[in-house]
Amino acid sequence: MARIRLGMVGGGNEAFIGGVHRIAARLDDRYELLAGALSSTPERAQASGAALGLPRIYDDFKQMAIREARLKNGIEAVSIVTPNHMHYPVAREFIKRGIHVICDKPLTSTLADAKKLVKAAESADALFILTHNYTGYPMVRQAREMVADGEIGKIRVVQVEYPQDWLTEAQDFKQAAWRTDPERSGAGGSTGDIGTHAHNLARFITGLEVESLAADLDAFVQGRRVDDNGHVMLRFEGGAKGMLWCSQVAPGNENALRIRVYGDKGGLEWAQEDPNYLWHTPLGAPKRLITRNGAGAGEAAARMSRVPPGHPEGYLEGFANIYAEAADAIEARRDGRAPGADVLYPTILDGLRGMEFIDACVRSSARNAAWVKL
Repeated sequence: MARIRLGMVGGGNEAFIGGVHRIAARLDDRYELLAGALSSTPERAQASGAALGLPRIYDDFKQMAIREARLKNGIEAVSIVTPNHMHYPVAREFIKRGIHVICDKPLTSTLADAKKLVKAAESADALFILTHNYTGYPMVRQAREMVADGEIGKIRVVQVEYPQDWLTEAQDFKQAAWRTDPERSGAGGSTGDIGTHAHNLARFITGLEVESLAADLDAFVQGRRVDDNGHVMLRFEGGAKGMLWCSQVAPGNENALRIRVYGDKGGLEWAQEDPNYLWHTPLGAPKRLITRNGAGAGEAAARMSRVPPGHPEGYLEGFANIYAEAADAIEARRDGRAPGADVLYPTILDGLRGMEFIDACVRSSARNAAWVKL
């Protein structure tokens, strides 16, 4: 089958996440990157596009959306890897022209923009994929499958955390600058950047929605205008309770996303920095280790795996799995058929839930950690 014709907005030479998305798109050879508006200035956009050898380089995203939609062999999908405040205007231009969108998280910089984008997507003939990449890890799929099969029983407690240390001191390089600027990142700092990943992971594995929360957010670095640490108590539908901690001022933590889920029949534990292993503890029995592609791993994990057990898979492969699932869905749409029942990727509604989470955290913290509904 012909590769999917892909474009990219953002992700120029100085952007970390743009390179990650390009690797993810190439890993399974399902996409061909043909066009881009890779920077906010024409000079940098042209230089970055030339460095990548793109056939079609644009000075701005609107020009790109208009022309690509008119071309006979224009792009079928676009990756959006800009700072948060640009997600809405860029996605709107492409999706209304029937071009599928693969967008980095969070969905937008404001809840109002997220709601408008959902409405635009509902009336468009295009798919919207949000790259919550941790949902593409094999052992996260394993955990989700085990929860759905009732192996840990009725969920009672969910503990999820995502600490980092890279913003422990004030930073002024590009990646730090826009993430700590509320005009570009949105009202949430650590809550928007990594708290949304933790929130999404909890929802994805458990299948439960957060009904209400109480958040205590801090900006510990003097002069910082968005939170760099958040403690959040969660109440899930069905009565489960949870706690979420996100921090970018926790020395000694690099990318320490971790989740523990406890039901009335057992518990599960998974850590992103050791991603090929899932701990399962049946009630009254010893802890057991399930390895990626090893004994005890199921079909959901196997679909996301590329190599035999013992060979590490992680961040880039997880990202690539989201792109592969998106490719399955796009190809199905291209052929006028439904995608396979096992095709699974984060959608625009997952993005909306993430924006509701950020909004609720900010509202709660402003009211001295009062309980608020999402």
